[in-house]
Amino acid sequence: MALFKKKNVPEVQEPMDLDAVMKKFDRESNVRVWEGAPRLIVNIILALFSLFVIYVTLFTSWLEEIRLTSFMACIVFVGFLVFPAKKGNQKTNAMPWYDILAMLLGTGAFLYFTFNATAIIQQGNSFEWYQIAIGIVGILALAEVCRRSVGLPILIVAACFVAYALIWGLSNPDFGKRLMMVVRTLFYTKEGIFSTPVNVCSKFIGVFIIFGAFLERTGIGDFFIQISNSVVGRFSGGPAKVAVVASALEGMVSGSSVANTVGSGSVTIPLMKKTGYKPEFAAAAEASASTGGQIMPPIMGAAAFLMADYVQIPYAQIALKAILPAILYFAGVFITVHLEAKKLGLRGLTKDELPQLKPLLKKLYLLLPLILLIYLVSTSTRSIAYAAALAIVATVVVSLINKDNRLTPQRFLEALASGGQGMITVAAACGVAGIIAGTITMTGLANTLINGIVALASGKVIIALFLTMLCCIVLGMGVPTTANYCIMAATCAPILVRMGVPVLAAHFFVFYFGIVADLTPPVALAAYAGAAIAGANPMKTALQSTKLAIGAFIVPYIFALNPAMLFIDTTVGQVILICATSLIGMFAVSAALEGYLLHDMPWYQRIVSVAGGLLLIYPGITSDLIGLALVGIVVVLQILIRKKTTVQTA
Repeated sequence: MALFKKKNVPEVQEPMDLDAVMKKFDRESNVRVWEGAPRLIVNIILALFSLFVIYVTLFTSWLEEIRLTSFMACIVFVGFLVFPAKKGNQKTNAMPWYDILAMLLGTGAFLYFTFNATAIIQQGNSFEWYQIAIGIVGILALAEVCRRSVGLPILIVAACFVAYALIWGLSNPDFGKRLMMVVRTLFYTKEGIFSTPVNVCSKFIGVFIIFGAFLERTGIGDFFIQISNSVVGRFSGGPAKVAVVASALEGMVSGSSVANTVGSGSVTIPLMKKTGYKPEFAAAAEASASTGGQIMPPIMGAAAFLMADYVQIPYAQIALKAILPAILYFAGVFITVHLEAKKLGLRGLTKDELPQLKPLLKKLYLLLPLILLIYLVSTSTRSIAYAAALAIVATVVVSLINKDNRLTPQRFLEALASGGQGMITVAAACGVAGIIAGTITMTGLANTLINGIVALASGKVIIALFLTMLCCIVLGMGVPTTANYCIMAATCAPILVRMGVPVLAAHFFVFYFGIVADLTPPVALAAYAGAAIAGANPMKTALQSTKLAIGAFIVPYIFALNPAMLFIDTTVGQVILICATSLIGMFAVSAALEGYLLHDMPWYQRIVSVAGGLLLIYPGITSDLIGLALVGIVVVLQILIRKKTTVQTA
């Protein structure tokens, strides 16, 4: 709130302690309490871990097994150091003996592989039982770190797949042999824990997380909110539009729905309520916009790096192809909050409440690290990790210019520590996602699932898309974006590829629907966090968020049925056409869901508007013309109703 005190904006009383909100809905915030010398020691350990990741990524050529196992050993060690066994009030500077024991055993299991990597690789499929026991200890330790930092949902999914492998999925009649095969595959090969997700996390995602931690300390989050206020705050329902624009900008550097919701929502939600929005709508607007931050390039919830590896397309191209769908998503949210403001007759912020644009323009240098990163990545001047490292250096330099957020030695240490802590959740989730992918590959379950859904779809792509959407939403509940995408890429994307959907479009499809699980009841963590700040009903907020995020349910169908939106086999003219028709279509659908265009919409107009909007979204000249005609009819009727109402009022 200090941000607005400087601009003479009346302070709004926050309805709930933001730390409490984060601890309740974001496990990354539920950490041990370290103070004094112990806190300094823990921060130094986390900072050294960040430096280790940067050093190994940029300056070593270690054997992959050594690099990955040492990385996960560090994750287990700092994971137990940072996260307690259960939620709730934590004793200061306290770590139970059993946590210390688990930390040492789990770390030791991974380090055993690190220091014996060459011998383990050479021994083939022949493993001793003590090695299997070490593997089990490592797997359980990783699972426990994941439970503490991520939550139970992903572990339940992983446990079901492992149980399937041990009981039904493998043909060997001897249980001991099945157990040995499962542990060997998951712990001692690159088909389990150390598969693509952890590999990409250690090579690319880790450095970007550290970059994000440094960027936050330059005050860029506050800058995004201020610049959004200055640009759109004056318009009808301004604070809600600020939430959309600011979240889109913050999404370029952050990949957490809950963190985005709480970070910008602490400012925008109280202002939305003050302007006249209902608490549920205010919370939903922030949650849907913040969740959309995960589809906004260049960071995209870190899943862009994984997608690049899975589909074998350079990361820069992934980020480029994601731009249009992301813009359409935010356009859909923006349109809805605009219509709600018009429906309720809400005003924008007054001139006295708005930050001045001119002083903000003087702080545009805060964007330089981000611009440098995008330039280096898009031009392939440097490797992705090297580009992120240079962007970190640029962030440090930029902070020296900004006297309000200058990086002192203490804040520099805290930035490194924050980056190290941020890696724990992503890496633990990636490791468990690797376990899920490993069991699917080991048992051949992927082919069974693919064949089943393909048969059920009976050759109809739209049916396959719908069934895949349901799978993504259900499996994505409570699972972080990165791990969620890993699961979807292994189980659901191949289904769509089999049905003829281009590989990249299939992966974007499952990525989008995995993300909306953060807004979809019953596990809508971002919506619940927003509701806590607004003092709103959580379930009503989640339902409202789903309505606001209608673009996330529509856009994936657009690029799955017509990949032109992803710049696949298309021309500039086709891209312009599909964007124009899709935007009009989303406007029509949003108006129908809101029940307002120029005036309140009767039920029959809402039905016609939805039909016309969906036809405009569906690719094809015929469907576009019919959809445009239907939407045109609704607009004409709305104009006539408005004129009639104006005459009667006069």
